Amino acid sequence: MKKNLQTLCVQAGWKPKKGEPRMVPIYQSTTFKYDTSEEMGKLFDLEESGYFYTRLSNPTSDAVAAKINALEGGVGALLTSSGQAANFFAVFNICESGDHFISTSQIYGGTYNLFGVTLMKLGIECTFIDEEASDDEIEKAFRPNTKCFFGETISNPGCRVLDIERFAKIAHRHGVPLIVDNTFATPILCRPFEWGADIVTHSTTKYMDGHATQVGGAVVDGGRFDWEAQADKFPGLTTPDESYHGLTYAKAFGKSAYLTKILAQLMRDFGSAPSPMNSFLLNLGLETLHLRMPRHSENGLKVARWLEAHPKVAWVSYSGLESSPDYALAQKYLPDGQCGVISFGLKGTREDAIHFMDRLEFVAIVTHVADARTCILHPASHTHRQLSDEQLRKAGIAPDLIRLSVGIEAVEDIIADLQQALDKN
Repeated sequence: MKKNLQTLCVQAGWKPKKGEPRMVPIYQSTTFKYDTSEEMGKLFDLEESGYFYTRLSNPTSDAVAAKINALEGGVGALLTSSGQAANFFAVFNICESGDHFISTSQIYGGTYNLFGVTLMKLGIECTFIDEEASDDEIEKAFRPNTKCFFGETISNPGCRVLDIERFAKIAHRHGVPLIVDNTFATPILCRPFEWGADIVTHSTTKYMDGHATQVGGAVVDGGRFDWEAQADKFPGLTTPDESYHGLTYAKAFGKSAYLTKILAQLMRDFGSAPSPMNSFLLNLGLETLHLRMPRHSENGLKVARWLEAHPKVAWVSYSGLESSPDYALAQKYLPDGQCGVISFGLKGTREDAIHFMDRLEFVAIVTHVADARTCILHPASHTHRQLSDEQLRKAGIAPDLIRLSVGIEAVEDIIADLQQALDKN
């Protein structure tokens, strides 16, 4: 029986048998026992599924990954130690030295640096394109060695909406998958696979956790991209892996090939696994995700409208506003809400933005975003300070941009705090 997202948030992933814990248990163990050497050997040869070392997989983490997979509608998912690790794995799993990929420029600053600086040191080049570029301009960015296209459903911190269907069609015309970071929307507001995306990533640290208690990430495979049809582009999936006795992932694992390769190679070698306790905490957040996202979106829209009408506010970026250039895209991809993250700028200088934030009382200045509590950040001074002004502009971030993450408190109290701070500016 097909279940609604609300039910999946609470019930998916863990199915206890007679006498087993009703709640997902915390398997706080590094290792798992088997009766014979042969049994253990089959696990290492990927001939059987099971657990032998938590760096690779753990029952608690796998149950939570299964819940996220059910919510997104994929064929499989795995958890990572952070959202950065998830995005790194998603790209590096199909790119190697000498390869190239494309990303929209309106992405989180840490991801921008990962793609534009760190991966370049590994010999992987990224071309950043503006989401508003024409199809012809985007087509010109593709090369014979281009391996994927990356974007964020709702960009951080610019709050722009990705035209998923458009970019999926462009990527597929060139025989590469579209990877979408769905952190801000979550599957409650948008399910990218339904619009043509192939891989979905998350920083589960954000709305999925919802309480700022754990750092984590997830990679979800839609199972629709035909790796063997593009065998020359993706030899890591379609040719024998000598580190696993000549096994070919696409032939041996079919729709699970992409995730199996992440697990067998990248998780094995980089070890970016979440702790079982963090996975347990993440699951607690997921159980209320369907309740929190509508409230975040409702509060976010009210605050965005209030800011737009305030005489000291120069501009507001929130796709739920009718004045937003992304309003039509939001109605298409995010008709049930646009999350609680807003970006805006004040009339005046960068210092005016900093003084305004310093005068807030319960709206906290933190590096976090997208949890139950309202918080605020000035990216140019904080999360994106490693970027030059030119890079900031390319990433769609103005020097005066303030990122406001609207929580689930009473919206009247949120607005009152913003008002008193602006009154003192």
